[in-house]
Amino acid sequence: MTTKTPALPALLDDARALLPELVEVRRRLHRRPEIGLTLPGTQAVVVEKLERMGLAPRVGRAVSSVTAVIEGSRPGPTLVLRGDMDGLPLLEETGLDFSSEIAGAMHACGHDTHVAMLLGGARLLIARRDQLAGRVMLMFQPGEEGFAGARFMLDEGLLDLPASEVADAAFAIHISTTYPTGTLNLRPGPEMAAADFIRLTVRGRGGHASAPFTALDPITVAAEIVLALQSMVTRRVNVFDPAVVTIAHIRGGTTNNIIPETVFLEGTIRTVSETTRTAVHAEIRRVVDGICAAHGAAGELEIEAGYPVTVNDPAFTAFVASVGEELVGAEAVIPMPAPIMGAEDFSYVLQRVPGTMVFLGARPPEEDPDTAPGNHSNKVVFHEPAMAVGAAMYAAVALRHLAGG
Repeated sequence: MTTKTPALPALLDDARALLPELVEVRRRLHRRPEIGLTLPGTQAVVVEKLERMGLAPRVGRAVSSVTAVIEGSRPGPTLVLRGDMDGLPLLEETGLDFSSEIAGAMHACGHDTHVAMLLGGARLLIARRDQLAGRVMLMFQPGEEGFAGARFMLDEGLLDLPASEVADAAFAIHISTTYPTGTLNLRPGPEMAAADFIRLTVRGRGGHASAPFTALDPITVAAEIVLALQSMVTRRVNVFDPAVVTIAHIRGGTTNNIIPETVFLEGTIRTVSETTRTAVHAEIRRVVDGICAAHGAAGELEIEAGYPVTVNDPAFTAFVASVGEELVGAEAVIPMPAPIMGAEDFSYVLQRVPGTMVFLGARPPEEDPDTAPGNHSNKVVFHEPAMAVGAAMYAAVALRHLAGG
């Protein structure tokens, strides 16, 4: 990693010149969002744009992924640049003139901008192949929103490369209205949480609500479990290695005078280290088993592992921060003070190669930071000029990382 290549502000100027094209692509995708692992329309747009650039895109076998390689002028390693493509099951209420035309689907997490920015970054890099010692792999990924699309791409051989072309780093950008527009926000180490699922059935014995002593009420047992889990987090988990346990769905009973036989609960576990993740799983089981045993009820608990912790490589993160400072100025590169308890399946890629994810601020300047709709809101609006910074940052990281001495 070196900084002997030409200055980067000109790269940002070129990205700003591309902004009308980025906006056109982003709005085209925004109108027709697709959800999950099968995104044929989105995939077709990406393939079309890559082919127009003279690249040879490859599509996934099991999912609607797209990859393409930009070959540099000299040999060297491979850098992975990732952009996710899927939307969310929401009814858009932004009032934008390019709002979603698909009822119940919306690009509420900005993945439409990710696609546009990565395509823009590719355009910038193709014009600078002579500065690359190695290659850039463009990773357009479906199914980030809970479908583990990155894992599917890895299973299909994303990183199974010849030794001379091994991927030695990976970089991703995620847009966000949490941060001022155009800023780059990042941190070394754990950046986003692991996300696991709790599903619990408390089984008692049904009866008449007027005579609870003749039944075994699972509702009161479930209520005790919910409260005990919150105490468990505050009393058994190190506050400096935090966890969140939230029971977000409870279902039980049919009417006012019947004690049901079962109550169903489900929720989420968020942790930012594998040590605490393992410990919290064990503590949840202890709480459920203990309370159920105390009341003579049965607890059928399932804990399903979701995305792992997103861990940014410290050295690569410092490198990316230095690139960002050169591109947009040190004042626009902001260290994140703490991890975000949301989850990301870029974590699977970072388990295989060192890398980092940057949050690109895109809060419209006129929005109040305290009330601006955030990612996953059906009212979220992203400031589109920030996409020029994202496209330039994809290209800048590649140019610096693959400078070749």
